Amino acid sequence: MSEPKSPSSAERTRRDFLQRSAAAVAFAAPTIVPPSVFGATAPSNRINVACIGTGNQGFLDLKLFMAQPDCQLVAVCDVNRGSGGYKNAEDVRGREPAKQMVEQHYSRRSEGGTYKGCDAYSDFRDVLARDDVDAVIVVAPDHWHEAMTIAAANAGKDIYCEKPLGRTIAGQRRMIAAARENGRVVQTGSHERSNPYVRAACEFVRDGGIGKVERVVCNVGRHNKVGPGPGWQEAPVPAGFDYDMWLGPAPDAPYHPDRCLYNFRFIDDYAGGQTTNFGAHSIDMAQWGLGTDHTGPTKVEHVFADYLPEGSLFDAATYLNFRCKYENGAVLECVTGHPSVRCMFYGTDGVVSIDNQGQNALVIPRDATPDMLRKRVKYHSGSDHVRDFLDSVRSRSEPAAPIEVGHRSASVCHLGNIALRLREKLSWDPEAERFEGTKADAANELLDREQRDSWTT
Repeated sequence: MSEPKSPSSAERTRRDFLQRSAAAVAFAAPTIVPPSVFGATAPSNRINVACIGTGNQGFLDLKLFMAQPDCQLVAVCDVNRGSGGYKNAEDVRGREPAKQMVEQHYSRRSEGGTYKGCDAYSDFRDVLARDDVDAVIVVAPDHWHEAMTIAAANAGKDIYCEKPLGRTIAGQRRMIAAARENGRVVQTGSHERSNPYVRAACEFVRDGGIGKVERVVCNVGRHNKVGPGPGWQEAPVPAGFDYDMWLGPAPDAPYHPDRCLYNFRFIDDYAGGQTTNFGAHSIDMAQWGLGTDHTGPTKVEHVFADYLPEGSLFDAATYLNFRCKYENGAVLECVTGHPSVRCMFYGTDGVVSIDNQGQNALVIPRDATPDMLRKRVKYHSGSDHVRDFLDSVRSRSEPAAPIEVGHRSASVCHLGNIALRLREKLSWDPEAERFEGTKADAANELLDREQRDSWTT
C-alpha cells in the first residue's frame, strides 16, 4: 500500500483540525467503550491502535502492542520516512521501516501469508482524523507530548503516552484537563508501575516495612553524551525528513543531525536531560514508595550541576545533584553517575533498593526477603504495562500509571531542573503548583514554555 497523501504542514490550519476533532468527539462521546472496539471495523473485538513516533522507543512499543492478541496496529506515523542515525548506528527507524515491521508481523499470522493493512503517515493529524483508530501511542520527543496528547483526547482517542508525561508542568496540567474533559484513558509509559517486584518493594516501603522513610536516593543513569561544541555548523536536512514538523511547537532552530532522533533528550528546548529521561523512572518509584502520587515536595534545592561549554548544542545538565524535601520530612536526592536506574529508600528500620526493571533488589533487614515482598502485592494487580492499558480501554477503569500520577512524577523532574538552572533553593506549593517566596517569579516563569506558531494549546 502506498503512503497516504496528505497536505503539507503549511497548508493546514489549526481551525480545520479543531473542527475535525470536535466532530470526532461528538461521535465518540456517548459511548463508554470506543465504537470500533466491538464494531465490524475491529475483527474479533480488537482495539485498533496507531503509533505516533517510530524511533527507538517507538519500535519497542510497537512490538509490545503487536504481542497483544486483541490489539491491531493499523497505522504508524513519523516525520522521518526512514533512516539510520538513531541510538545504535545499525538501527534503521522511521515510518516506512515501522510499517514494514508491522505488516511482516501480521503476515506471519495470516492464513495467506500476506498483510497490507498498516498505513504510514507523516502528519499525526491524519491519524487522529481516522474514525477506526481507538487508541494512540505517543512516542514522539518530549516537546511534542502535550500537543499530541491533547489533540488525541479531543479526537476521542485513548492514549498511551511515553514518559516523561510532558515538557513542562503547566503543559502537563493542560493534558490532564483535556483527558478528563473527553473521558479518555491515559497510561503513562512508566512501566515500573506494572512490574510486580517494583510494586512489591514500593508497597513494602509504604506499609512501614523499613520504618519512617528519611531519605530516598534516585540514580538517573550516566551523564549525558558530549555533543557538538561551540561553533557547530548547520547541516542540510536529509531527504525524507520533515524537520519543520519535527520542531513543531519548539523554537525555530538550524538543523543538525545531533539535534534530532535520540539526542533530543540532551537539549533543553525538547527535553530535560537525564533528569526527565531515566529520572522519570527512578523518581516515579520514589513518589510511589513515599505515597505521594497525588502531591509532591515542598522544597527543591540545587546542589551541583555541570554543563557543557556555552554555545554547545547539548545544553542540559551533564553531572547533577538536586534535593527535594517533602512535608513529612523525607528528603529525595537525585544524582547522576551510576549506570543503573535505581531508587534507594533509607528508613529508620532498614533499607530497600531496587532498579526500574525490578532486579537486583536489596532489602535490609535481611528477614524481609524477596519472597516476603512478593506476598505483599495488593495495590494494583498485573505485570504487563501494555496489557494493563488495553484492559483499561475496555473497562474504562484507571490504569496502573494514570495521567495524574505521571504528571506528579514528571513534575519532580521538572522542579529539579528548574532549581539546577537557577542554582537556587526554592519553595514549592504542590497543591497550587506554584513556587513561593524568594526567587518565585523567576522560577514560575519556567513552569511553561512559549509554543511556536499554531501549536499553542
